[in-house]
Amino acid sequence: MSEAHDLQAHPVIVVDFGAQYAQLIARRVREAQVYSEVVPHSISAAEILAKEPAAIILSGGPSSVYEDGAPRLDAALLDAGVPVFGMCYGFQAMAQALGGTVDRTGAREYGKTQASISRTDSTLFDGQPEEQVVWMSHGDSVGEVPDGFRVTASTLSTPVAAFENDEQRLYGVQWHPEVLHSEQGQRVLENFLRRGAGITPEWTPGNVVDELVESIRDQVGEDRVLCALSGGVDSSVAAALVQRAVGDQLTCVFVDHGLLREGEAEQVEKDFVEATGVDLVVVDAQERFLTALAGVTEPEAKRKIIGEQFIRVFEQAARDVVGSHADEEHPVKWLVQGTLYPDVVESGGGEGAANIKSHHNVGGLPDDLQFKLIEPLRTLFKDEVRQVGLELGVPEVIVWRQPFPGPGLGIRIIGAVDAERLAILRRADAIARDELTKAGLDRDIWQCPVVLLADVRSVGVQGDFRTYGHPVVLRPVASEDAMTADWARVPYEVLAQISTRITNEVTEVNRVVLDVTSKPPGTIEWE
Repeated sequence: MSEAHDLQAHPVIVVDFGAQYAQLIARRVREAQVYSEVVPHSISAAEILAKEPAAIILSGGPSSVYEDGAPRLDAALLDAGVPVFGMCYGFQAMAQALGGTVDRTGAREYGKTQASISRTDSTLFDGQPEEQVVWMSHGDSVGEVPDGFRVTASTLSTPVAAFENDEQRLYGVQWHPEVLHSEQGQRVLENFLRRGAGITPEWTPGNVVDELVESIRDQVGEDRVLCALSGGVDSSVAAALVQRAVGDQLTCVFVDHGLLREGEAEQVEKDFVEATGVDLVVVDAQERFLTALAGVTEPEAKRKIIGEQFIRVFEQAARDVVGSHADEEHPVKWLVQGTLYPDVVESGGGEGAANIKSHHNVGGLPDDLQFKLIEPLRTLFKDEVRQVGLELGVPEVIVWRQPFPGPGLGIRIIGAVDAERLAILRRADAIARDELTKAGLDRDIWQCPVVLLADVRSVGVQGDFRTYGHPVVLRPVASEDAMTADWARVPYEVLAQISTRITNEVTEVNRVVLDVTSKPPGTIEWE
């Protein structure tokens, strides 16, 4: 096994105490070029230590340490000799577990707060200014620090805002260093990883590619592989990785399920094939998918139907196309999917995670699946996938393409899916994408789903006639990884141009509305 495989051997474990940003902490650790994983607070200290972590981070959370049923910290984690960093609730839980006190002061700190650093030569704050803006969100406060700890930061309302114990390699801050509002947050985190835990930064795109390629080779052997190629970032990078690993053992199959956006089928065949030279088979399954979806309105049912039909098409492709190139010793055994870490978490695949939706790459697969799944991107966040793609030479036009869901426009039609409604949505979506590109906003927004409210009609006036047409919803969002998102502040003049063009050029639509909901509470997609 290569040295690259050791990158995940000793992860930084992020213990999730119910924090909104637990996965964001993991991303920040990876930005520091260190591999990280998230686990729920409900697993035992023994299970965490069995992972042989290089360090442990205790996340924030919504609870008070005094609440009945509040998450508890097993002191065994703090006695194991593993470096530990507590944030917010994790900071208080650490103090309490070590014999310090947590007070119900009645004073609350929320939002941007000025912190005073008393020791700028300490492990966490080395090389940082004495005054820095941090992001607070707490009611309780640490009153007395445990024995052996020194206080290294304070605010006007919180005398103990950070503490450190270099001998035991235990550290904590009351604020959230993972959010961008904490000006020195990433430096604080990196100081813990480098100085406190002594971790060498090795989680780089080049090393990640080496590790994933070897892992794929070990997993596949000499078997043949099918790749579910959609032309999006995830499936394209997954395909490029597998091709790097096993070469002509891979055949990519592009399923035109009739739920694609305007021009996407042509883009896949042109951009990806020209760049990679991969063996690509195009399957026209539009009629099959539309027949299966006829009359179905429930979102989860749509996802499961699309997922099952998708797999069935691949099974047929294996028999009709790839099977002719295989023999009994080297059968088609594997199906590549571009599943990412957030997909796994949101689909309930992570321990303790809520089942928010059945993702096309994870949920909704039939029980009698005839392929084994190979998911080379399963541990990666979207930004890491893009960097891996660039490392592999995937064209930038694909690497920087905005995310598009596996079920396609089928989940952007609220109501039943049919050819007429898909045509309406395609035209509206193409206009929105065209105007955002003209305005130079493609890199400024994460994605902009256009949603057709097919079962809703609104009164309008177009020309001299009263109309009764469909509304469409614009959902421009800004995000780093799709786990959290805010609505993107697209300039009014751009929104006005999109609205004017859609209502002028798409006769079935007479109203354009803007979704200004953040995630949470809303998801990015409507279904």
